[in-house]
Amino acid sequence: MPSVSRRVLMAAAFAVALAPAATLPTKAEDLPEIEFLYSPFADYAPFFVAEDLGYFDEFGVDVTLSPKGNTAETIQMLASGNIEAGAATWASSLFNALDRGATVSIIATSARMPNTVPSPSPFMVSQTAWDEGIRTVADLKGKRIGIPGPGGFGMYSVAKALEKGGLTIDDVEPVYLPPPATAAAFANGGLEAGWSIEPFAHQLEKQGLGRRLVEDHTFGTELGLIAFNQDFVEENEEAVVRFMAAYLKAARQLDNGGWEDDKILEIVSNYTGTEPDALRGIPYTVRSEDGAIDMESVREQEEFFRQRGALEYEGNSDIDSVYRRDLLQRANELLASKK
Repeated sequence: MPSVSRRVLMAAAFAVALAPAATLPTKAEDLPEIEFLYSPFADYAPFFVAEDLGYFDEFGVDVTLSPKGNTAETIQMLASGNIEAGAATWASSLFNALDRGATVSIIATSARMPNTVPSPSPFMVSQTAWDEGIRTVADLKGKRIGIPGPGGFGMYSVAKALEKGGLTIDDVEPVYLPPPATAAAFANGGLEAGWSIEPFAHQLEKQGLGRRLVEDHTFGTELGLIAFNQDFVEENEEAVVRFMAAYLKAARQLDNGGWEDDKILEIVSNYTGTEPDALRGIPYTVRSEDGAIDMESVREQEEFFRQRGALEYEGNSDIDSVYRRDLLQRANELLASKK
């Protein structure tokens, strides 16, 4: 009888010892699929790289990358639970949605402007306008300026560029259109100047349609963020952590010489529709190594939109309540454990 009891106890102890390993998701099929919304811009490259080089698979998450519209659409789809994750810019629509209690969780930065020139998001003047004598920002008073939308980073960036010439948004005629449409507008004389981002800025230069007019207006500015549906996060923290670990691995690779790799250029080319050679050597956005968001930069953008009358509330939005620094820290720790 004692021998039987001992066998039972040993079996029980063995089962307990195995329990954590048995319940910890280690394969993609053990975790829910994550659909992630992206735009075909070079600053989304870490997600393209993580997908095509197998980093999401390495960390055991099944990810589908899907093209998206603007920030307002992304946040709406996230808050409604129609999508699990996506990246967006710091926009008035986002600040207002957070103030209204949108069910989203912010995890990390997706892109930040470097402190160097040339800029990956320059303020450009059309070649036609340049030839007609527009050589400074001050010359653009009353002129048509291309902006991707009335309440996003593009608007903020254009406003900062106009400040260089003592102008404001109210001193010009905003024309709202997406970056890919700027080339046609420059070519047909529909715009004198406008906001751009890589790889489109390089294409404008290469085609002889535009010139860089201002590049030192947004040094170190937070461009975008990574967000998840809040309910999904609460129920699937492990999946979020693993997704973020894969993202951080890809981001660090890019920010430490990865853009010189022909294979990476090919990957980004496939998602952006830009030839690899056109991506080679262009200015790139960067990220903090640990993915942390510079909240001072975010608050500066929030105040800009408040001054524009675009915010529906007073004071600062409660970003801290939805910024999951704990999950970002766990992702960093997971990535460190893989080395």
